[in-house]
Amino acid sequence: MTDLPLTRPLREQHAGLRSGKLTATALAEASVEANRTRGQRDHAYLTWNGEVAMETARATDRVLASGGDTGPLMGVPVSIKDIYAVPGLPTYAGSARRLPRDWEAPGPMVSALLRQLPSVMGKTHTVEFAFGGLGTNAHWGAPRNPWDALHHRTPGGSSAGAGVSLVNGTASLALGTDTAGSVRVPAAMTGVAGLKTTVGRWSTAQIVPLSATLDTPGLLARSVDDLAFAFDALDGALTSRSHRVLARPSLADLTFGVPEAYFWEECSPGIAECVQAAIRQLEAAGARIVTLDLPRTDELFTLFQQGGLAAVELAAFLKTQLPEAIDGLDPNVAARVKAADSIPGWEYVRRCDVLKSLSASAAECLTRVDALLTPTVTLTPPTLESLEPEGAYAKANMQALRNTVVGNFMGLCGLTLPVGKDDAGMPVGLQVLAGPWQDARLLAIGRAIEHELGNALECLGMPPSP
Repeated sequence: MTDLPLTRPLREQHAGLRSGKLTATALAEASVEANRTRGQRDHAYLTWNGEVAMETARATDRVLASGGDTGPLMGVPVSIKDIYAVPGLPTYAGSARRLPRDWEAPGPMVSALLRQLPSVMGKTHTVEFAFGGLGTNAHWGAPRNPWDALHHRTPGGSSAGAGVSLVNGTASLALGTDTAGSVRVPAAMTGVAGLKTTVGRWSTAQIVPLSATLDTPGLLARSVDDLAFAFDALDGALTSRSHRVLARPSLADLTFGVPEAYFWEECSPGIAECVQAAIRQLEAAGARIVTLDLPRTDELFTLFQQGGLAAVELAAFLKTQLPEAIDGLDPNVAARVKAADSIPGWEYVRRCDVLKSLSASAAECLTRVDALLTPTVTLTPPTLESLEPEGAYAKANMQALRNTVVGNFMGLCGLTLPVGKDDAGMPVGLQVLAGPWQDARLLAIGRAIEHELGNALECLGMPPSP
C-alpha cells in the first residue's frame, strides 16, 4: 500500500499533478485497484463511484494539461460520508431506504469541494442517521477495521467507512461529520488523523442532520499535515473567518494541559500507557506540560447519558421530514429516538442552557494553555461478536464517545492523531482540544505534535494483509 500514489502526502500529490509527474487518472486507477483487492472485505463504501471518478480524472488531466487549475484538491481521490448530499449519488444516511432526491442537491461543503474537481470515489458507510459511535449498521453491515486480520472489529462511528477508505488505499481525503465524536472516534480506531471543526464554522446545509445544534462537518486524512492542507483548501470558501494554517510552532513555545480526572477512566489495556508515553515525549522535546482539568465533566457526561440534545433533535427531524423511516430504524437507534418522546420541552431548553454554560466554562479554562491533551478513545475497537449480549452495545458505545463528546458539549474544536497501538495491537489516538474558532491554530499545533511523534505509518506500521 505504501507504493500507491494516493497514499503520498497531499502536498506531494498537489505538486506532482502540476509538474506532470503524477496524473489524476493514475490516482483514480490506484483507488479502483485498491477497491478491487480490498473493497469487498473492508466494506468501506455503500455507493462505489469508481467508473464516474475515472471519467472525472481523465477530464481533470486534460484541464491540467491545458494549464488550468481549479484548486488544491484538484484530482485528489476523496470519499464522502453518506449523509452528505452529492449530485448523482443516492443518499441513504445509513437507513434502509433511499432518501428523497432533494438530498442529492449539494450544500456549501460539497459544492466547495466539487468546484476543485476532486475524484469522488464514492459514499462511505455511516451508522444510521449518524447516531452511534462504534460504526455498526443493522441494514448494511459494519465496515471492517483493517488493523485486525482475524476478527471483525468495529471501525468507529458514525463516519464508519471514512477511516477505512483511507487505510485501505481508496481515498486520500475523507469527509465525515462530528456530533459527539463521529470523526475523531473512527479516525482514532483506524489509525488516521481527524478534525472536528468549531460548530458554525462550516455550513451543515444538505448534510442529513442528527443534531442541528451540535453537528459539525469534519475531515479525516492520513496525517495532520494532510488535514491542514485540506482545511486551507476549503475554509476560505466556507467561512468569512478564514485563517490559513500557519507554519508549525516550536514545541518549546507551547503549553499543554493534561487532565488528571475523567479522560483516563476505564482505559483498555495499553491505551493510557501509549498516550502518556506520547505526552512524555512531547515534554522531553520542550513542550510545557501542566495539570488542567476541565470543569464539570461529570455533569456533562451525565447529560450525555440522558441523551443530550441529539435524541430529541433527531426525533424531531424524522417525525417532520422522514416519518416513513421510523418503523424501520436500527434497534440501537430506534431505542434512543423513542426515548426522546418522554423528554418534555422544558427539559430540552434546560439542556440547551447547560451546554451554553459548559461552553463558557471550558473556553475560559482553556485560555491558560495552548491545547488540552487526552486519549481520544479509551476503548479498544470491540469485535462485532462482543456487542451481541444484552446491554453490551450501549455500554461500549457510551465508552467510545465519552472523551470526544466533551469537545462537542463544550463548544471546542478538536483533532486526533495516531500515537501507537494498544495491547490488542489496535491504533491509539491522542486527542488535542482547543477553544472555539481556534481551528487553524489547532492544526498548526497538531502539525508540531505530529512532527515530533511521527505520522500514522511511522507510529503504527502497516495494517495486516487480508
